[in-house]
Amino acid sequence: MSVKGGLFLKRLCLVAFLLPMFGCSHFNANTESVSNIERTESRVPIRKSSENKSLTVPISNKSNTITDVKEQLINVKNKPIKSNSVSTPPKKNSAMLNVVLIKQNPELRYGCEVTSLAMVLNYAGVKTNKMELYRSIQKDPDPIIRSTKGDILRWGNPADGFVGDMTGRRAGYAVFDKPMIALINQKLPGRAVNLTNQPFDKVLEHLAAGFPVVVWTTGDYRLPDRWEGWYHGKQYIKTPLDLHAVVLVGFDANYVYLNDPLSGRKQVRVGKTQFISSWKALQSRAVSYK
Repeated sequence: MSVKGGLFLKRLCLVAFLLPMFGCSHFNANTESVSNIERTESRVPIRKSSENKSLTVPISNKSNTITDVKEQLINVKNKPIKSNSVSTPPKKNSAMLNVVLIKQNPELRYGCEVTSLAMVLNYAGVKTNKMELYRSIQKDPDPIIRSTKGDILRWGNPADGFVGDMTGRRAGYAVFDKPMIALINQKLPGRAVNLTNQPFDKVLEHLAAGFPVVVWTTGDYRLPDRWEGWYHGKQYIKTPLDLHAVVLVGFDANYVYLNDPLSGRKQVRVGKTQFISSWKALQSRAVSYK
């Protein structure tokens, strides 16, 4: 046998001796196993990688020492695994928006809804004020009719427009979400968002995304205790007289924070559980923009 032939056989024997150290010469880079480590609920489906590329350790024509092979093996194991998993950011546990405070008095004794909306629209960059919104909001023209004892027999429907006189020169009541949505769309065409009857968590998500929300509650943010009822045509309307509208500007684990146009207080802190109870009693009404 020639000298060259002998060297060739020695190299083959060395390679055959070293290869079993890898166990498997392919490192599975499929990302499914990585995705399963922590799986959070998301509206964006998690995509599984279709790639199953192999990482191989090349054997060059020159002799490899034991140290060379170990270094190659370490490099393969330390190679980062790329994941194609798609996830949404975690829900925020708190938020606070610096919304300008606007007071409803003295001009609009019953104008908490349009004054709250003026705060929200100003935060959105719309140049408007409470008096402009007072003039623009849809009104229900039905006059108040009382019994000889002073009980309300007939009046308007706040779902159709503001009921009564907002200035307080005569009896005034309130307006609900649909006329407010129409007014938002006048100022921000196509951008109004009606969050009425949504879970309160959805309202908080909208706020956390950077949008203040007009919400209906009571004057003391507790359950209503001054119920009244009257007829509007053939429809009987039962509703609390102590309702109120404020701007939801912040929240954390235990509290919500409100801009109150009646008290003139900014970022009023109210227990979250207490507030949600009053909000639900007012039929979970909330409006904003996007």
